[in-house]
Amino acid sequence: MSDKQIGRTPQFALPSRLLHWVMAVMVITQLFIGVTMVASLANYNILLAIHRPLGIAILIFVVIRIGNRLLHKPPPFLSTMRPWERRVATRSEQLLYVLLVAQPLAGWAMLSSAGVPIVLFRQLHLPAIAPHNTTVYAVLWYTHLTLAYLLFATFTAHMCAILFHTLVIRDRILDRMALWPIPKTAPAAKPATEQAAGQVAEPPD
Repeated sequence: MSDKQIGRTPQFALPSRLLHWVMAVMVITQLFIGVTMVASLANYNILLAIHRPLGIAILIFVVIRIGNRLLHKPPPFLSTMRPWERRVATRSEQLLYVLLVAQPLAGWAMLSSAGVPIVLFRQLHLPAIAPHNTTVYAVLWYTHLTLAYLLFATFTAHMCAILFHTLVIRDRILDRMALWPIPKTAPAAKPATEQAAGQVAEPPD
């Protein structure tokens, strides 16, 4: 018996759900570190030492996630989502993928153009991917900052949409990505015309 038949919200494949939550934690952490680094110089070196390898980890995970997305077909949209919402959801997902690839690459190139060695762990260094040039560095610095703002705005919009569906519409949209057991939902009521068609008229007395 399928999930739809027993009234359970269709879910993404388990690998998709695991990657989603791991990356959500990583991205939130990275955004928090980035904001802290810009707002204050306190513990800057410590935060930078976390920021660099975490950015590369996000890049690796998003490439894995894109591959996983191509291998696992997502569940259908919920019936509570209107056509324009479905289009926005699809485009915002694509934009997130682009930003999560472009942002770490921009940071990597920015450090390369500054001539800063990119140390991940102890003796593990990344090769330079941009020429050592102050003009290139300035362009990449602004690019990295702009992409960070775009990523923050897109991520925030995604969270607001999820909260709206969860708290206002209450269509259990979070169940699609849940790692926890999800309850069965009440079966949808049939339209009155459908109910009438299924009833057999009683003979007159």
